[in-house]
Amino acid sequence: MNSATKPLSNYIAIVFDFDDTLVPDTVDSLLEKLGIDALKFRQERIQPLVDRGWDKILARFYAIIDESKRHGNKITQEYLAKFGQELAPFDGVSEMFDRLRKSAAKINPKVELEFYLISCGMVDIARYNCIAPNFKEMWGCEFHYNQDGGIEFLKKIVTHTEKTRYLFQIAKGIEGQQQDGKTFVYRDVPAEELHVPLTQVIYVGDGASDIPCFSLLNEERGTAIGVYKDRTPEEWNREIEISKSQRLVNLAPAEYGEDSELMRSLTLAVESLCKQISLLQLSVGE
Repeated sequence: MNSATKPLSNYIAIVFDFDDTLVPDTVDSLLEKLGIDALKFRQERIQPLVDRGWDKILARFYAIIDESKRHGNKITQEYLAKFGQELAPFDGVSEMFDRLRKSAAKINPKVELEFYLISCGMVDIARYNCIAPNFKEMWGCEFHYNQDGGIEFLKKIVTHTEKTRYLFQIAKGIEGQQQDGKTFVYRDVPAEELHVPLTQVIYVGDGASDIPCFSLLNEERGTAIGVYKDRTPEEWNREIEISKSQRLVNLAPAEYGEDSELMRSLTLAVESLCKQISLLQLSVGE
């Protein structure tokens, strides 16, 4: 490779949040399936913990685990698996993956799209959803189950800030979990050894939990796309309070139909990166 040219990677990573991005909010949906008023549960069971200094993610799962135990370990691993199988993604999501692959192939057949999921929610649900086979890796909060299969404690938590750790993991091509203290997620890796540079990462998210990823991709010249559901763009902006350092290339409704604004945004982002990769391929004589 000419030392004056950029390192070449034929991969594009498209990374999604889960709740309210690809599917309805899983906590609300799960509570409703259990016959519990989700808004009342948040106000009376979760918010008081937050008001007493609890981390919001921990408060949410503590309240859910407590509710399950009150009902004789109602929420089990099997229950979550069945719930995940029955949870319907937003319209068009199931078809989106192949549509984007076809769009990339038309521009540059050598480019390979990889899909990832990073969630602060229940990845145990996502792994059983009908769209799960499309993802190379899925990360999120995970439960420890007791001897009866009921949810007992969190064995893994993914915080808002920690989401960025997985973007580095994707970029460096690190497979599986590195829990031995020797992880090199944050260690410098030469640009030419990256699996996929962050400039070739597209991140799609719906809210505050995604702000650290928006910030990182702005800094690294990646692509950040915001989505919203059941509110206006103005309401989204007021609630999320995106700053200049967290700018999005677009904010669109969470609708994945072929002619939707979000699908057009994703397609243009993929095609643009494919053309950039084609230019780099010329420079190295591929």
